[in-house]
Amino acid sequence: MIPSAAFLILAVVLFVLGIVAFLVKRDLLTQFMAVEVMLNAGNLAFLALSKALGRPDGQVVVLFVITVAAAEAVVGLAVIVLVFRQRKTIRTDDLKELRG
Repeated sequence: MIPSAAFLILAVVLFVLGIVAFLVKRDLLTQFMAVEVMLNAGNLAFLALSKALGRPDGQVVVLFVITVAAAEAVVGLAVIVLVFRQRKTIRTDDLKELRG
């Protein structure tokens, strides 16, 4: 059986990789995927702590986070597609002058 500490270490590594990818990459799609990786790292941490404590609370939280992430994915990808249609780019350096 794999100890819960290993899952927590993996969650921290995934979260740090998500932060690095978000800060280093300069296009919206990659930054969007980095946010999804960070959400999944949080889910993994919740599941590891839920397993370690023997309580189902973390699993319930993960269910809600997955639901919100699915809705966020739909809205986020729609926004990225609309920005690409209007500006013909998804690079954040080129989108500095976005205004309502």
